[in-house]
Amino acid sequence: MLENESFLFDRFLSRSEYCVAGFSLGAIEALEYAIGTNKRVDRLLLFSPAFFQDKDELFKTSQIKAFKKNEKLYQEIFFKNISHPSKMDLSSYYKKDTVERLKYLLNYQYSKKILKSLESRGVKLEVFIGLKDKIIDPVNTTNFFQEFATITQIKEGGHILWID
Repeated sequence: MLENESFLFDRFLSRSEYCVAGFSLGAIEALEYAIGTNKRVDRLLLFSPAFFQDKDELFKTSQIKAFKKNEKLYQEIFFKNISHPSKMDLSSYYKKDTVERLKYLLNYQYSKKILKSLESRGVKLEVFIGLKDKIIDPVNTTNFFQEFATITQIKEGGHILWID
């Protein structure tokens, strides 16, 4: 997982106290915050939301086993895939994580009912997806969110939406 990576999304961010944003796992956390808060939220920006409900149990189990077997190798592959096609080195932004958080990320289920309730509260949902993403499937993610969100697709962007 990453921390202090918000600079990657500055060009998309709205600096409003009523805007909530998150990247990958942070997108899940931003959504959960928007659902649970009594504070005003006008916009919810999800950057490359961690979306794995289109993956089968074999995929999820293999990810967890790989993490447990060799966390360092898992991390190296993660950084290569998260940056693709960019050459940006994000290793200095790495935040050591746990297998429990990985399980949470892989098994999180976005709910259309919840997205609909946010929409009915007046929250504008915006989802940003890199079409060269190697972490999530950009097509399946787009298909899931398009009913409730404005989708911005970055043609040459990967998971971090960065273009060199």
